[in-house]
Amino acid sequence: MAKKEFKYRGKSKEELDSMNRTELLKFLPARARRSLKRDLTDEKKKFLLKIKAAKEGIFKKALKTKLRDIIILPEMLGLTINVYNGKTYIPVIISAEMIGSYLGEYAQTRTLVKHSAPGIGATKSSSAVSVK
Repeated sequence: MAKKEFKYRGKSKEELDSMNRTELLKFLPARARRSLKRDLTDEKKKFLLKIKAAKEGIFKKALKTKLRDIIILPEMLGLTINVYNGKTYIPVIISAEMIGSYLGEYAQTRTLVKHSAPGIGATKSSSAVSVK
């Protein structure tokens, strides 16, 4: 059985890459479309230039960003971007299924807290427990 080709709203990766940003807007979700219709901030423009340079092989360093609210575009496909989660940079490998979503969705800011048994002094009854 042949592997199914990825399509984003009926368009292949090659078709998405060949589109300019205004043509791409028609295929993005409403929130992303509205965000991109408004002009990008200077920080986002600089980051997109770094992405373009990384794709061409000019920018050799790992891409690091604190821009969690940037929308994943087809030009980012295949790159690994380190996204800041408030404590560390989490590496995010951009795949085709991520197009149209935010970069911050893939670098979780909260972690699951697992507690063990309560310690001495945690409750009133634990003061009667002797430590051996």
